[in-house]
Amino acid sequence: MKIYMKTTMKFLVIVAIVALSVSCRDKGSEKRIAELETRLAQMEGNKSTSAAPIATPSTTETPIVEEKPEGPLPTMEFSTVDHDFGTVDEGKKVVYTYKVKNTGQAPLIIQNAAPSCGCTVPNWTKTPIPVGGEGFVKAEFDTKGKPGINNKTITVTANTWPKTTTLKFKAMVTAKPDGANGPAAN
Repeated sequence: MKIYMKTTMKFLVIVAIVALSVSCRDKGSEKRIAELETRLAQMEGNKSTSAAPIATPSTTETPIVEEKPEGPLPTMEFSTVDHDFGTVDEGKKVVYTYKVKNTGQAPLIIQNAAPSCGCTVPNWTKTPIPVGGEGFVKAEFDTKGKPGINNKTITVTANTWPKTTTLKFKAMVTAKPDGANGPAAN
């Protein structure tokens, strides 16, 4: 019975690793894959793995709550935070530029724009945006291998309060005809 449970557990860990590896690549998934690989190595008794040990949360640690900085701050005002690409053919790359205006009282610095998926490549204004000035956050979405409805986000981090703003977009990706479903419609 013990061997059966151990084999079943190994199988489940391997399935989880495969499932995570075929999903969109993001930091959270990569961290989870590393944790699962470490667990698998520990179960197999292979202690010579180079993977980092699994971190366990400490019960004595209190979460760090960020406080609003004092003094004048910039404010990001986006013309829109949602975009709909509509229906797009699979394999195409579509681009949308979110326009942002600094309506605050200090220069705006966009520090990062993190996509929710590896299929999205963001670009943004890298120089400080003066008070009253405008900048951008551009999203390039690669539809290859993404048939169906897609809802994605880009988390923009800046020297504002709150520090992050989430931009969203969606697209209905029409699957590429592969011959299995009959001839493509004209």
